[in-house]
Amino acid sequence: MAEEQASDQSLVQRVQQGDRRAFDVLVLRYQQRIVKLIMRYVHDPVEAQDVAQEAFIKAYRALPAFRGDSAFYTWLHRIAINTAKNYLVSLRRRPVDYSLDLQDPENHDANARLRDEDSPEGLVMQQELQQVVAQAIASLPEELRTAIMLREIDGLSYEEIASAMDCPIGTVRSRIFRAREAIDGSIAAMAGKLH
Repeated sequence: MAEEQASDQSLVQRVQQGDRRAFDVLVLRYQQRIVKLIMRYVHDPVEAQDVAQEAFIKAYRALPAFRGDSAFYTWLHRIAINTAKNYLVSLRRRPVDYSLDLQDPENHDANARLRDEDSPEGLVMQQELQQVVAQAIASLPEELRTAIMLREIDGLSYEEIASAMDCPIGTVRSRIFRAREAIDGSIAAMAGKLH
């Protein structure tokens, strides 16, 4: 991981000096991880690929200003998450398409699937829970938020997170524990309001 980080740094410097092929190496290195990360937010694989491409474009444009205060991947990770969130916000602004005629026999299978979904109350609860968790994560201090995202969303090991965040493994464990505690507290507060 330390070798990868050093390699990333030299590639970033080459990109900043005008070597576009160096950025291609970074894209190849992180493309699968970034798509996998975005798939946690955007569940359509084709759309996730598009969002990932947009994230890489944003990263490329922002690279001249990248100072290396954090590992390149940590920085790219944040850009990818923000791009995915922006995509979801833009989806909510699109008008809803009600063209599916549920009486049409051609759409019988779709109709059956719609009836088999969870109850409206269950869906609302699930959405509220997701919002509470997202708000809890967003309100965490930067180092806790980064640690929990790298662990839970990106699936990195404690060692990889320690390397990416440039801190001891014990600190990573502590940050993840504190982040989970805060998120659990928010969920408990939401559950308390429901009873």
